[in-house]
Amino acid sequence: MQRIIVADDVELNREILRSMLEDDYIVEVAKDGEQAIGKLREYYRETAVVLLDLQMPHTDGFAVIDEMKGKGWIKKIPVLVISGDYAVEVENRCFEMGVADFIHKPFERSIVKKRIKNAVDLFNGKNQLERKVQEQARALKEQNRIIQAQAEKLREGRAFGRLMMEYRSAIMEVETRLKVLNDEFSIEYNRNPFESIKSRLKSPASIYEKLERKGFPISVESIKENLNDVAGLRVICSFPDDIYRLAELFTRQDDISLIREKDYIKFPKCNGYRSLHLILSVPIFLSDKKEHVRVEVQFRTIAMDFWASLEHKLKYKKDLDEADEIGLQLKLCADSIEELDYQMQEIRDKIDRSRS
Repeated sequence: MQRIIVADDVELNREILRSMLEDDYIVEVAKDGEQAIGKLREYYRETAVVLLDLQMPHTDGFAVIDEMKGKGWIKKIPVLVISGDYAVEVENRCFEMGVADFIHKPFERSIVKKRIKNAVDLFNGKNQLERKVQEQARALKEQNRIIQAQAEKLREGRAFGRLMMEYRSAIMEVETRLKVLNDEFSIEYNRNPFESIKSRLKSPASIYEKLERKGFPISVESIKENLNDVAGLRVICSFPDDIYRLAELFTRQDDISLIREKDYIKFPKCNGYRSLHLILSVPIFLSDKKEHVRVEVQFRTIAMDFWASLEHKLKYKKDLDEADEIGLQLKLCADSIEELDYQMQEIRDKIDRSRS
């Protein structure tokens, strides 16, 4: 049976509350705040609720609440203030300090029991949720530890190191070919089709996590067969038509194979994201052979690249109060960016025609 601590300097109040509650709880009584704190220290883990008078000699109710806050007890045990006619300012102060509710005099048995039950149920639910969150955090920490340990094993393997070298070589191959096309455009058309290239190689931890999540074997061969985005490049273009022109010229090269295309420019994602994604098979030339390696290449405009970096921050922020509103604003921005990209492209075309 759980305990209730009733702290009130008026003996009649203590006895009335004891008689109301002793059928459901073990009732501990205290005639002042010092005794109440002593009872809490003794029965902290068994106490379901504290009924607390504020005006008591020596150590008052506010001192008890301060002690409970200092010990962290007030987050686990609901405090219901035994109230006469306190001013609004006093009640507000109590709520700010963490008090769960008030029990007003004269006491009505059914109301007292319901207020206590509501407070206990609410705190039990909150405490269970906190324990669940803590358990999930511990499980996630353990999962991350396992991922890091397995990733370290991958990293140390000679075959894995060679595979990462091949992916790095494929990135350099794609970068070189794109830069050649860029130089050619600057001579032929007096402008460049892209502004910059950003590349990245997936970390061993990310590789392991993705294989594990998708149920693929953890091996070098599995990485090659099942993952298309270990090596990735992002090509930032000024205008939408440059994206398509550059992608077409690149994939027309006779030793490049297009494995998959996802056009999020013509068919945007529901959040407004627009980009052209290509999975390519790219040749690399080693000392003893030629290998084909898969590379993911994403083409997007300057404005959409800026948008995507902001949206990425939202995606990985779990505690934003206005996430839905921000997501809607980002969607509107993405639509405006598309309109602006094509307007700028039209202006460029007019400039180009005036020169010819």
